[in-house]
Order: sequence, then structure tokens, then C-alpha cells
Amino acid sequence: MTIKLYNTLTRKLEEFKPLEAGKVGFYSCGPTVYHYTHLGNLRTFLHNDFLKRMFLANGYDVRHVMNITDVGHLTNDDDDSGEDKMEKGAARDNKSVWDIAKFYKGEFLRDFNDLNMIAPTVMPHATDYIAEQIELVQKLEKMGYTYEIPGDGIYYDTSKFAAYGALTGGTLSGNRAGARVGFNDAKRNPTDFALWKFSPTDAKRQMEWDSPWGVGFPGWHAECSAMSMKLLGDHFDIHTGGEDLSRVHHANEIAQSEPITGAPWVNTWLHYSFLLDKSGEKMAKSKGEFLGMDAVRNRGYDPMVYRYFVAMGHYQSQLAFSWETMDATAKSYANLVRRVSELLNSEKGQVDDTVYNKWRNEMIEAMSDNLKTASVLVLLQEFIKSSDINDATKLALVHVVDELLGLQFIDRATKLVALENESAPAEIVALAEKRAAAKANRDWATADALRAEIDAAGWTILDSKDGYKIVKKA
Repeated sequence: MTIKLYNTLTRKLEEFKPLEAGKVGFYSCGPTVYHYTHLGNLRTFLHNDFLKRMFLANGYDVRHVMNITDVGHLTNDDDDSGEDKMEKGAARDNKSVWDIAKFYKGEFLRDFNDLNMIAPTVMPHATDYIAEQIELVQKLEKMGYTYEIPGDGIYYDTSKFAAYGALTGGTLSGNRAGARVGFNDAKRNPTDFALWKFSPTDAKRQMEWDSPWGVGFPGWHAECSAMSMKLLGDHFDIHTGGEDLSRVHHANEIAQSEPITGAPWVNTWLHYSFLLDKSGEKMAKSKGEFLGMDAVRNRGYDPMVYRYFVAMGHYQSQLAFSWETMDATAKSYANLVRRVSELLNSEKGQVDDTVYNKWRNEMIEAMSDNLKTASVLVLLQEFIKSSDINDATKLALVHVVDELLGLQFIDRATKLVALENESAPAEIVALAEKRAAAKANRDWATADALRAEIDAAGWTILDSKDGYKIVKKA
């Protein structure tokens, strides 16, 4: 099936052509593990998962590398200034940098797993690839791309790379003016960036290494180039990340990689749009307050509700987050789970292969056409309501939706069936009978009070025209 993706580098929708038939290698920028991962970052990781699932559905062998940044990411990405975010996180939590990295990586993986994302093939840590990063800088140094700022670090001279900024349609001259607010005056060009930072002479960092240039640590950008070359080769298919990374981080990756590997280093660049907070601004940790998965869990939402919310948008469009939207999304997701549970309970019959293949192909085509996840959800609503498709075929198609979008409809519906088949204890049955009597007598206040008592005990009443059913809460 033809796969089309929007390539940031060429600024157009292109047919995907793998470097090696039947295989795809892609690198995605992972988390900096100095704090909890916010919902905007998680949206980016979910789009990576949708991308991976699309390739798997098309029969590709997927090699996915996602880094863990545990050193070198400074608080000001634009001018290589400020504290290392890891050191800052350690000071905030009064722990060692290594403990901070371990703890927040664990929290990230908990969110990652709760959102049902497929694990990367490799998840390298920046601190495990210091030698490769030093080697990268040495190669650039020998090629004449670097210079030293005494007391600061080794910098990349962007004037030596004619295509700098091409990823976002710019050039070096176009990026000069105002591109780096407050940039270091010792830089030759405002767009120059640190490849290796020297440790301060008046303090000892928790993370620092010997190098040919003295004790220090790698710049944030170096890790992605070094690790992707090591794990995917000098040329690979796809590089992904949030749209904020295209202007600086990914521009710098290209600049430091292509002199070594030759152009093009990466064939396709995919960038995902921001999640907006209630003020309409990009969700970011740097603003101090942000929402993570704990906020979602603490409000009682199934993590799949957030995944469903993200799937309803498109990766190239910004998405506005609010709890009101989450409420509506939760209802929609619950209704679909309920419908799937009914399919599980039905006399299913036989799968109609012709109908199944038709709808399955339509869903894979939607995903293959620039990851149209929302179109798959529209098709789900259509086939699940159709009177022309039998229940066995519908259930088989729901499995396809789960494979493509990872929304765990079958899993949640199976659990719902198990809960609904669990018999209520005698005291709950007695309360339900009293409620039914109160309703028959039009004593609504008593009926509502009894429902509340049943709810508080962990059960709920499902009313219907034929009476009621007592169901254990999930």
C-alpha cells in the first residue's frame, strides 16, 4: 500500500520509499528525564506510536530508536546558556543527577506503558554514548567545522555549512538576525552551537567526563547524531520530533551530521504540532506548571481517554486541551467500549472476509495517507453502527482498530463484560430493590439517595425499559 508522509525538509506530502525494501529505520527525540513528562510531550510520543503501528500494519520491519537525554540539555536551548536541566532537577529534588535520571525515566516509562505505546527497539541513554559524541566532535574538528571559546566550550561554526536552516526553509543569513536572543558575543555567528561544554572551574558537576579539550560534557545536540549513526547507520529513513525542535535542535543535528555522513542524512523529517493549554499557549515545563498523566489518572480517567483524544486530531494541527474536552472524550470512548462489549456477548457468526478486507484496507489506507488517525475513528463509528455487517466481522474490525491506534477497545470491553457478569452481594441487591420500589412510588428523592449509596459501595445501576441491571464499577 502506498504510504504518504509530510516531509518538513521538502515541505510537501511525499510517497515514502524505504532505503531498504520492507524495512524502516526511524529515530525519535525522547524525553529529558529531569522532571515528569507533560501531556504535550506525550502527544508527540503517541504520534510516534501511530507512525510505528502504520508501518507494522503495512508489513514493515520497524527499527525504532528513541533516546533518553540524561545530560547536556541546558535550560536555554537557543543560546547554549543556563543550567543543565539534569543538574537543575537534582538541586530541585535534593537528589543526585543519577537518581533523578533513574526516577524520572521510570515515571516516563509508566506513562508510556499506561498509554499502550509499543516500546522502541533501542532506547539509548546519552551518558552511555559519551565516547561516540567525543568522536563526532573530533571528526568535525578535523574537517574544520569547530572553534573554541576559552572557558566555555567547543562550538560548531554554522557559516561553514551552507544549508544551515534548510529544514525550516531558511538559510544561515536568514537565521542570523534575532535568531538567538542574547547570544554569546564570543560566538562567530548567532546560530553557532555548543558541541562540548567545559565544566566550570569554580564548581564540580555531577556529570562530567575527560575529553581531548578538557573536562566537560557534551552539548545536547551531539547525542542524537552520535546515537542515530551508531544504531541506525549513516543514512536512515525517518527522524521525528515536536515542531519546536525543527528550528534549532534538528537544524543543528543536520549541520553536525551531514559533513560526516554526506547528504541526505535523513530522508524524511516528521514534526508534530503542539498541545495547547487552557491559555492557548504551548504546553511546556519551562512555564513552571504543566499537566502530566498523574493529573489524568487522579481525575479518574482511563489513560486510553487521552490516547483517544490525541487520535481525534492530526499531527500537523495544534490540539487544545481542556478537562471539558476530556469529559466529552471519556463519554465517547466509554460508549464505544460498551458497544464492543455487546459484540463480545453476541452470537457472533462467521467473519465475512470480503467485508472485513474492504474495511480493513480503508482503515490502513487512512493511516498510510499521512497518519489520518481521526479518519480511522470515523470508519470505526460507521462500521460499528452498520446493520449490513454481522457482529463477528465488526469484532474482527475492532481488532484492526486496536492494532492501528492502540486504543485497547477489546481489552476494556472484555474487562467490562467480566465486571457486569459479577454478581452483586445481597446487601446491594436489597438496596436496588428498595430503589425500584421508590421509583414505582415516584419517590424520586429516595430513589436518588439509594442510587448514591449503591454508587458509593462500588456498584452502579443500569436502567432499561425492561428493568435494571446491577454492574460493578471499573
